[in-house]
Amino acid sequence: MSERVIKVGLCGFGVVGQGVFNYLRSRQDLLSDRIGARLEVSRIAVRDTKKKRDFDYDESMLTTDPLSIATDPEVDVVCELMGGTGVALDVSIAALEAGKILVTANKALLCDHGEAVFAAAKRGGGQLFFEASVAGGIPVIKALKDSLVVNRFSSIYGILNGTSNYILTRMTNEGATYQEILTEAKALGYAEADESLDVDGIDAAHKAVVLAYLAHGRWVPFKDLLVEGVSEVTQDDIQFAKDNGYAVKLLAVIDVAHASGKLYISILPTLVSKKTSLGSVDGVFNAVSIHGDVVGETVYIGPGAGRDATASSVIADIVDGAKLLVNGGAETFVDPAPRGGDAIELAEPEEIESRYYVRLQVLDKPGVMAEVASLLASHKVSLASVTQKEVGEGAESATLIVTTHMTNEKAILDSVKSLAESPSVTAKPFCMPISGIEK
Repeated sequence: MSERVIKVGLCGFGVVGQGVFNYLRSRQDLLSDRIGARLEVSRIAVRDTKKKRDFDYDESMLTTDPLSIATDPEVDVVCELMGGTGVALDVSIAALEAGKILVTANKALLCDHGEAVFAAAKRGGGQLFFEASVAGGIPVIKALKDSLVVNRFSSIYGILNGTSNYILTRMTNEGATYQEILTEAKALGYAEADESLDVDGIDAAHKAVVLAYLAHGRWVPFKDLLVEGVSEVTQDDIQFAKDNGYAVKLLAVIDVAHASGKLYISILPTLVSKKTSLGSVDGVFNAVSIHGDVVGETVYIGPGAGRDATASSVIADIVDGAKLLVNGGAETFVDPAPRGGDAIELAEPEEIESRYYVRLQVLDKPGVMAEVASLLASHKVSLASVTQKEVGEGAESATLIVTTHMTNEKAILDSVKSLAESPSVTAKPFCMPISGIEK
């Protein structure tokens, strides 16, 4: 009896696509033993058929029409690895409506069009796998939808962008500026030529939306998130963190308020205690801390991007899809998110409580510190500490760092706005939460 062949179509043949192709071919015997069938890449969609690739392949597999792969009756598993939310959306919906297995690493697609993609899976009976869309090689999607399925999730904290974490780590270790490290990160390939998706928090926000859906069943629009990146972090902030037992991290927070039961999502530079799991995660690594009411805290740490890490997760999804086919398939798509999630409300800024760090550049003159304290008090923000970096005689400005007691997000945002409008404040204030993660 001949071994069954499951045909895989790759839509996208860049860094990740080539990694998937290489490991499907080089580990074919191992995967066949695990699945009970042979995986074979039969078609590949590319933009440029003449472009040189890293691995040898049969050129007859190439096409410039990814939709033809999505609708090809001979293709069992479609891997959408193109990125973007244009053609990728068309390919994903077409594959799912045709009842195929779809594997995607596209967090932007799921963030912006998750509802439409899941609806297509339900209509067509296709199956959707998306482990590689969040945190690269870390199996956090499978943890949420399978391993921790009995839990209700009170909070999820994540370091979800390796580029930002790499920059902040090097700023901490070397004392260099953000711009100096960014330039070197681009030269080393750790940052894209257009770094904005990474350093502005957008990439992490896309991933947070996917995690929030799996945990709470609601697709939260990107516009409803509070998102800030790391480009305004300076050595003053890094030094304060060092001196006080913190690390500066770009932290994704998916939280359910205890009192109201409302959902809150943010991606912000944050002071995280070095005593916590996430506070000690450095370099290009990602980390996710999940708090479930049954299991307690589980922490997942590993490479969050790159050819091999992402290919590992993509292939895991391909294997799961292939097992479905070998074992008779599934007639309908089962949404992995909890039912009734649309009913969960989003928390208002005045319902979000934290301590905060604020760095100010102020005129070096008498009365400025009292003015800052008065402005904060007018918004009912109480000071916990005030630090001024020593300046020489005749200096025109000084750096003032304040931390607050517990307050709410609306109060701190209003306070920072008032401070920015003060004639005594000479540059845009920088503000970040002080994380309440305790372990």
